Amino acid sequence: MHIQKDDLDELEFPELLAEISPFAYSKKIAERIEAIKPFELEEAELSLKKTAEYLASFESDNAIPFNEYEDIEAELKLMVIENFRLENASFLKIKSLTEQIARLQKFFPAYEQLFFHLKNDVKDLEYRKEIVEKIDKVFNRFGEVKSDSSPILKTLRAEISTARKAIQENFNRALTALSSTDYLDDIRESIMDDQRVLAVKSGYKKRVPGRVLGISKTGSITYIQPESVVKHQFKLREDIEEEKKEVDKILRKLTTEISEFAPQLEDYQNYIFDLDLTRAKAKFAEKIGGVLPKINRHRTMRLVNAFHPLLLIRNQVEKKKIFPQTLTLTEQNRILCISGPNAGGKSITLKTVGLLQLMIQSGILVPVHPKSEMFFFEKLMTDIGDNQSIENHLSTYSSRLKKMAKIIKEANSKTLLLIDEFGTGSDPELGGALAESFLEFFYEKKSFSIITTHYTNIKLVIEHLPHATNAAMLFDENSLEPLYKLEVGQAGSSFTFEVAEKNKIPKFIIESAKKKVEHDIVNLDKTIVKLQQEKFEVEKIKTDLAEKRDSTQNKKENLEKLNEQLQQKLYNFQKLYEDEHRKLQFGNKIEGFIDSYVKGKSRKLVVADFVKILEQEKFRKLGSDKDENKKLQIVKRKITQQLKKTDVQEKIVAATEKLEDKRQKERAVWMKVGQRVRIPGSTSVGTIEKIEKNGKVSVNYGTFKTQISGDELERI
Repeated sequence: MHIQKDDLDELEFPELLAEISPFAYSKKIAERIEAIKPFELEEAELSLKKTAEYLASFESDNAIPFNEYEDIEAELKLMVIENFRLENASFLKIKSLTEQIARLQKFFPAYEQLFFHLKNDVKDLEYRKEIVEKIDKVFNRFGEVKSDSSPILKTLRAEISTARKAIQENFNRALTALSSTDYLDDIRESIMDDQRVLAVKSGYKKRVPGRVLGISKTGSITYIQPESVVKHQFKLREDIEEEKKEVDKILRKLTTEISEFAPQLEDYQNYIFDLDLTRAKAKFAEKIGGVLPKINRHRTMRLVNAFHPLLLIRNQVEKKKIFPQTLTLTEQNRILCISGPNAGGKSITLKTVGLLQLMIQSGILVPVHPKSEMFFFEKLMTDIGDNQSIENHLSTYSSRLKKMAKIIKEANSKTLLLIDEFGTGSDPELGGALAESFLEFFYEKKSFSIITTHYTNIKLVIEHLPHATNAAMLFDENSLEPLYKLEVGQAGSSFTFEVAEKNKIPKFIIESAKKKVEHDIVNLDKTIVKLQQEKFEVEKIKTDLAEKRDSTQNKKENLEKLNEQLQQKLYNFQKLYEDEHRKLQFGNKIEGFIDSYVKGKSRKLVVADFVKILEQEKFRKLGSDKDENKKLQIVKRKITQQLKKTDVQEKIVAATEKLEDKRQKERAVWMKVGQRVRIPGSTSVGTIEKIEKNGKVSVNYGTFKTQISGDELERI
């Protein structure tokens, strides 16, 4: 995107970047964030997707294992110098960076579906575990060179340990021997050059053999290292010097070995820098409620509930309400002209659109509704605010004309123009005519534009252009307070006389002003005010109707569910009736066999007839199991057809209520203590012991008792 620094400043883009930079771990990345400029479409879209994936990790249990780090840019430059030696801390930074890469390479593939784009970067890195292995071979976990890094170092450190032990033992012996004499001062010993020394009275210094290391300020004490310690001290110094040389040799060798991995380490560093930048953007998006809207290749911008991010942050701190805006720009609706009173939010709406466009083209998520849509422009040009220049001796109007000349020169169909107070600064009639010509030029160029104006002629021109739309910042006609809501589709009134009256301008002056204004203009402004108020009321009615429609839809869905339940009940009733009728017929047959047997029919014949019945039932059972589903479908279809012919809800509900009333009356007759009862479908029979007022019944089954609703029982 081509955009001038002045335009970036007008849209407060540097201030936005300053809000993001503190989220970076590295100072270098904070500086890089503050220098961000809009990208090309592919680069910006990839950055947006990676930021959105990182943002999603904050809201899930899959936290990305990335934390604070130290960059190794200085080490990468120094390690390639021949015979150079890195310091201990540098090796630990290199190890830490390499281990970060190892964790990330292991993490992202495990959650490939969640972090598809973040995974692609880290998977291409060549992880070299030898880097960590080589550093671990030399350093311990405290960052110190290990004694077994080389045989020579191991020997030297053993000798150093022995020398220190000998120094301590010999010094203690000398101190003990002299303690019984009067040679030592009261302090007995001291430290000189990190060495223990005897505090000998200067008068006895020649009686104590050893090396003099110093004298007190008064000269009364001479500090002497005992003779038995001197040779061990010299040996210790020699060994320490040799140790330093050996450590230096080991680290130079390690530096050379690690420098072989410089290309991989540089890739690690660049990847971590990019991940840090992505994380900072994601943290900022979390703060402002940023999302990734749909990015269109066709030219459609649809902002839904869009917030100005900087205003959102300020109002959150001050606990003030902020009002989002909703608007649309397409090839069929390229120009939006916003009118309305001052301090109603016109300029903020303009800046919101511009800043969100800069954000999305810089790979930064925007605070809009997820159903929003945006596309990319090649140029973004603004004319917002007072551009008066004392240095260049330009008035506000001259300055704006100079800027407008540049816009006219560069504007094309891939440009977004944001112009505040379009055409103001000169004679209203002449300035309005010039502004009208500007507007017609931008319209012919097919530029996308959002402008604000108070000029009536501009509002009228917009009404006659098929690809342009008027919009208004709503204003309460009664309280004369701004509503900060953008209403697309109508021009807004400036409420000039109404606001003047509210601010206690004398009425006679206002009336005089009205007489001086052309009658048609006053009537037009009144008409706009009336239309604006009526549209506000229509919107309110529309909202109420939408709520009622949703309520009606819910009731309809509930009735449909009730219909389904009643159909199922009716089917269950019919199936239960058929089962009970069949059981009754079978019982009658058994009763007939018993009567025949009582009357003298032979047992053999009775059993033969019974076996026939059993065979018939077996055949029926097997056949019914096979056709069960088919029969169920036929019965259900018949019931459905029957139900469709009648008023379903009324008849089924009436039938159900009638049946339930009948059952209640019958139950009131037989529901008594001592009555034998059972639960429908159960073979267990119990006896009623007690009937509660709330309809609960205590039933004794012999081995146990239970309490159940009387409605769930049938008598035996």
